[in-house]
Amino acid sequence: MPITLLWAVDVYGRVYSLSTAGQRWERADDSLLELKRVSAGKGRCWGIGCDHHVYLNMMPSETPIRYREETYENQRWNPVDGFTDTLLPTDRWPWSDVTGMNPQPLHSFQLPSRSWEWEGDWYVDHTCGGEPSQTGGWEYAVDFPANFSPDKKWNSCVRRRRWIRYRRYIAQGTWAKIPLDNPRKPPLPLCDISCGGWEMSDQSGRYPYLWSVSQQGQVWFREGIHPRVPEGTSWEEVEVPKEVAQISAGPGDLLWALLWDGNLLARTGLSLDSPTGTSWLEVESPGKEIEALHVAVGVSVVWVVTKDYKVWFRRGVNSHNPCGSGWISIGGEMMMVDVGLNDQVWAVGEDRGLYFRIGVTPSEPSGNGWIPVSAKWGNSKEVIPPRCPFIPASDSFINSLVSDRDRTSTLQPSITEMPQEEREEPPPAPVLQTPDAGGHDVPWMNVDLEGAEAARGAQAAGPSAGDGSAAATYALGTLESSRGVGEEEGPVWAWISGGGCDVDASSQISWLSPLTTSLSLTPVQSAAWKTAGEKQRKTSVWVRKGTLRWWRDWKPQRWIDVAVALEQSTKSDGRKDSIFFVYYTQYDEKKYLHVFINEVTALVPVLRDCHYAFAVYTAERTKQRWPLVLAAQSEKDMSDWLCLLSDCCCECRGITGPPSRQALWSTTSKGDIMVHEPSLSLEAPAHAMACDLMFWRQIHGHLRCVESNSLGLVWGIGWDGTAWVYSGRCEQQPNPGKHQTDVRSVHVYENQRWNPMTGYTDKGLPTDRPMWSDESGLKECIKGSTYPPSPQWSWVSEWAVDYSVPGGTDKEGWQYAADFPTMFHGHKTIKDFVRRRRWTRKCKITLQAPWKQVPPIRLSDISLMPCLAQSKMEQVPVWALSDKGDVLCRLGVSLQNPAGSSWLHVGTDQPFKSISIGGANQVWAIAKDGAVFYRGSVSPQNPAGECWYHIPSPLRQTLRQLSVGRTSVFAVDENSNLWYRQGLTPSYPQGSAWELISNNVTKVSVGPLDQVWIIADGVPGFPAETPGAVCHRTSVGPMQPKGLSWDYGIGVSSWLIPVAKTVPISSVETERCQR
Repeated sequence: MPITLLWAVDVYGRVYSLSTAGQRWERADDSLLELKRVSAGKGRCWGIGCDHHVYLNMMPSETPIRYREETYENQRWNPVDGFTDTLLPTDRWPWSDVTGMNPQPLHSFQLPSRSWEWEGDWYVDHTCGGEPSQTGGWEYAVDFPANFSPDKKWNSCVRRRRWIRYRRYIAQGTWAKIPLDNPRKPPLPLCDISCGGWEMSDQSGRYPYLWSVSQQGQVWFREGIHPRVPEGTSWEEVEVPKEVAQISAGPGDLLWALLWDGNLLARTGLSLDSPTGTSWLEVESPGKEIEALHVAVGVSVVWVVTKDYKVWFRRGVNSHNPCGSGWISIGGEMMMVDVGLNDQVWAVGEDRGLYFRIGVTPSEPSGNGWIPVSAKWGNSKEVIPPRCPFIPASDSFINSLVSDRDRTSTLQPSITEMPQEEREEPPPAPVLQTPDAGGHDVPWMNVDLEGAEAARGAQAAGPSAGDGSAAATYALGTLESSRGVGEEEGPVWAWISGGGCDVDASSQISWLSPLTTSLSLTPVQSAAWKTAGEKQRKTSVWVRKGTLRWWRDWKPQRWIDVAVALEQSTKSDGRKDSIFFVYYTQYDEKKYLHVFINEVTALVPVLRDCHYAFAVYTAERTKQRWPLVLAAQSEKDMSDWLCLLSDCCCECRGITGPPSRQALWSTTSKGDIMVHEPSLSLEAPAHAMACDLMFWRQIHGHLRCVESNSLGLVWGIGWDGTAWVYSGRCEQQPNPGKHQTDVRSVHVYENQRWNPMTGYTDKGLPTDRPMWSDESGLKECIKGSTYPPSPQWSWVSEWAVDYSVPGGTDKEGWQYAADFPTMFHGHKTIKDFVRRRRWTRKCKITLQAPWKQVPPIRLSDISLMPCLAQSKMEQVPVWALSDKGDVLCRLGVSLQNPAGSSWLHVGTDQPFKSISIGGANQVWAIAKDGAVFYRGSVSPQNPAGECWYHIPSPLRQTLRQLSVGRTSVFAVDENSNLWYRQGLTPSYPQGSAWELISNNVTKVSVGPLDQVWIIADGVPGFPAETPGAVCHRTSVGPMQPKGLSWDYGIGVSSWLIPVAKTVPISSVETERCQR
């Protein structure tokens, strides 16, 4: 690590530096130098003197700072004298710059200040274009201006040559006064200065920018600062909307200013092309009634001290969002703070001691506590302790310090009580002759000098107690040879600057060691310090940064690389608040998106161009059908971000552990398992939660459908028909060895059209679908370019013709139709001019998930009896359908044995496709031909029932799926219509008739209190929206069992079915749903 310096100023204007490799404060060699403030950068430190001038201290370096002055001698040829300096009136000056627009005779060059000296005299540059020239440095051209070359031609009428002289900067290692601008009026007097900008995010220049504030509240920018011109050239005024009191520039492109009214300004548009920025944005002070006192800016952090000496941290600050998003209160009482390299934080405490913020890292920019800067001073071998130990805002801490101080002062003998032979006579302290300040305010003083006056009083009383000496003469020199007023017990600090001090949380610096700190405190004070530090650590900010790809869904739609940051703040009461930022650039303008984590409603992996992508939903984005889609570079990165975001979402809502028994379960078309935890407000219908506010979290696993009830039993079926039961509640810790597998088929369709010459061929009409497509024919799908649903899947078979297509096939797997698109059948007729066949390939996924397999029968549908949470049942009825359509009843299912013991076959005369069991053991089912049946005499004593009763279907409609609640039955037909069964009574459970409720329904689920949830086939007002939005029926109750309207909610890659059989018993009118 390179050796760097920490700079500080005491209340008398004396400047000190502390090396990272040293242990002692060193005072500036110029004892007469008095500065009000300093601002350090890499390799330099700027300051404002008490004379209102700006000073610069460049760190000594092995490489000298040299600047090349150059001017051009211009001549024109004439027939009498040849080339001469007598030019035409329209020509450039005889001596000029390279453009010829400005005159630059040799005698016009002057040294800019006393900090420079000439290295030699002027000489001619004998190179042309970097190559040695034999023409004496002359370059020739036809006329001014033109392209010059070292070759003289017959038509060369003008020539020029360059003169060079070097000057060297000789003030390195000392404080040099910056000269006044001439002839421009300088911005004096100045009251604040700030150095920054050497680490612009554009990563180009490495030279700093300098900003200053005048006492009239104007903001000035120093132009012309360059590695070869460290002083700069001139001041440029930057307009501000209000009067500014203080300014702070970060190493990057952040700039904040403090107004006299206590509010703050943030500068936008800072870049290498626009170093002064474009506009100001006003930011309110952290306290509504307490104004800001000081502001400090880093690379991506902003710290503020208010007038009650409280320290605040600004959240969400970034070059894309220079204003940030909110304030976080940080422990400690400080008078000013400064942000140095690596966003490390330094401060001057209320006790005039210097402090360092420990634990500041890129992932925790707010740090976790304050420690004093405990360095030696002068010739003393003892470290400088805090003048009085650092006092947080705790009264108990103050009391402990006071009581400990009183105790130690009582026990220790005074100086007058010490034996004469053991007491050494202290040498007379040298005194700086200061002007009489009686009746006159020190012009640069803007800090409280109470501590300094106390030190001055102690100084005055010191000699009188000694040998009677009243004063002492001294020679001006370094700190080791003389001390001034207030230096006996160490400096009384007023300002600190760590912009040039290269330390971080892992640096081993002797004067930042907690051990050194503890040596300067008594045991009681150390214990109080430890207690205060623990309180401070309760308030912190944690940040996780990374890079992802963002799907920009406005034209031109494409993936763009973005930077992301997840920022979490922990309040003093333990509450956590998080914000997710997405930073991007559009047309060279930095912009950002942000999502409050407490507003996130779902985090779901999505299928997007074979990317490892996931979608972030909020209530507003659900209404707009506009999720935030991001993609990671690898599956691990996507999983890490999903877990991190999901954990933050759960922490904000107080959700921990496995899903509760009242959770609402659902699955997506991708196979992801989603769970919503009902809040307490759901139990009060008057405060029913809106669907777009429901939070869905993902549970590990992969299923095609899921079913649960309020007792906590959860069953699911994979895409391969395997039955699974949730075992997460039974395991105290996750079992990394437990895996869940699933297999599904991927299909592509081969399409052909008949023509009289060649028969069926892959040459279709221009209006036909692609010859290789998906089932809809809208998207081209070729076997070679078709991949598994996501990178988590892997192929386990080769492509093969699928003969099990609905509608049947011929011996080669073809289905025929008159045209695209119409109904296909498995035999050819004379009117069939097109045909298709389906190719299939299997893929497999393996996950670590809390699911237990229930062998050996593969299932197509399953249903658990809905019951209330207070129900006490020895065995829970579970009905299912096998993949062949057989009806099964699971025996032995209980809370202790959720998987049950065995399957009981229930006889039928045809295969079934949907089954559901409701309250009071009501079992309904739909056969594959659409016929509806009711199972009679089902009871705990007779779990399989006695016989099937046929229920007439709706007129000219074929039902495909149904769901039974406590007292209601809903069904969906092949045309996506939702039907309600009327007339259900205990004496006549079959009901009397079907009533049409709604269309646009794909699946339905009815809860224990007859709540109705559906998967909508579309969302009104969004025709381009893919099917699969979860919706809830509103106003369902005993007097209105059919409800009144639909509440549309979230739709995540086409949700399959929500299981509404676990909603709390008092929530008749619960949530809406989501997309």
